[in-house]
Amino acid sequence: MITRKRLATGACALLVALTAALLPASASADAPPAQESPKVELVLDVSGSMRAEDIDGKSRMSAAKQAFNEVLDAVPEEVRLGIRTLGADYPGNDRKRGCKDTRQLYPVGPLDRTEAKTAVATLAPTGWTPIGPALTEAAKDLGEDGATKRIVLITDGEDTCGVDPCQIAREIAAKGIHLVIDTLGLVPNAKTRQQLTCIAEATGGTYTSVHRTEDLSRRVRQLVDRAADPVVTPVATEGTRQCADAPQLKPGLYTDRETFGEHRWYKVDLLPGQELRASVSISSDRAVNDDYGVLLRAVTQHGREITRGSEAGDGRTDVISTGLRYPKAETDDADEDGDGKPAAETVCLQVSNSFSAPPSVKTTPGMPVELTVDVVDGPASASDVASFGLGRGWWLLGALVLAGFLAGLIWGWLSRWRFAVWRTH
Repeated sequence: MITRKRLATGACALLVALTAALLPASASADAPPAQESPKVELVLDVSGSMRAEDIDGKSRMSAAKQAFNEVLDAVPEEVRLGIRTLGADYPGNDRKRGCKDTRQLYPVGPLDRTEAKTAVATLAPTGWTPIGPALTEAAKDLGEDGATKRIVLITDGEDTCGVDPCQIAREIAAKGIHLVIDTLGLVPNAKTRQQLTCIAEATGGTYTSVHRTEDLSRRVRQLVDRAADPVVTPVATEGTRQCADAPQLKPGLYTDRETFGEHRWYKVDLLPGQELRASVSISSDRAVNDDYGVLLRAVTQHGREITRGSEAGDGRTDVISTGLRYPKAETDDADEDGDGKPAAETVCLQVSNSFSAPPSVKTTPGMPVELTVDVVDGPASASDVASFGLGRGWWLLGALVLAGFLAGLIWGWLSRWRFAVWRTH
């Protein structure tokens, strides 16, 4: 005799089987192949000059240790991280030995936060500043596999070993191993700033000057987080003084340089139904006066402002950014070109800054500008918005609805059959 419990068990099993059968068989096959986890190596200067007490009233070494502890707490799980030192072990005057003083403090791999913090805590300012050899060894630590790789160099001075670290960075970039070097200068002078800027630019990285502990911690965290994103090689471009002869940009990442108080123009074509998303960052890679800002405007070719984004700073950060979005509405037939296709609108992008500097600071070359341009299809209707939000979830939702409907029919049939059997007995 069939009991109610058996009927319920059978119906549940049938529901599970129907759901599994109705899910798209290609879901696992369509999944993108697993990517290798990104790698980051933090390269820390532990030379004797790190004893200087000029960052928040404490030594540069203490500021670096505090920043490292905060960064290690926030490293994303998918990032394989290592730590290398330079100038940490040899305190003598033998240049040959001092220029070999670099070692891997923590191997690149899954992060044990306690172990890494313990290793950093043992460091004390000691010797030379072999930046070039440290970069060479750090590149070896990261390997030449397909993973995205990033070196974050933190130092307070120039290389003291006679090897041009900028040339080494160029050689690393020439290998094509998807490795970016970002540099951070602790209370840098002009020569240090120039050398670290050259290292960063050689590999498509960034340079940041640091005068506060919180700035160091925040910037290193940003760079480690950025390592989890695919590496995008920026394209060098040069904005103009007016929109008419500005460079035509496609979606991508662009770099330029802008002098103090300058306005630069770029152009982007936008079709009806598309949305323009743009952002800009300007780095103060030299000493600047407090109180500055950046402005990003989208303007028509006739000079009418469409939208804008702006941000102001007060000297507490070395990078300032802003962005904007402009969705272009769908067109009617009157906006079509001679081929019957929707006519594109040329949008002029203006990047302006209000930086100023003390009289002793050089204004050339201009400050680094990083401009991101993206053009995406805007939703055409409410149904498009819904499907965009659910994505592949529509398959699962449809499968569950159909499975529930069939299970309800079967359950009703089984209930009627059970009742008929019960009456005959």
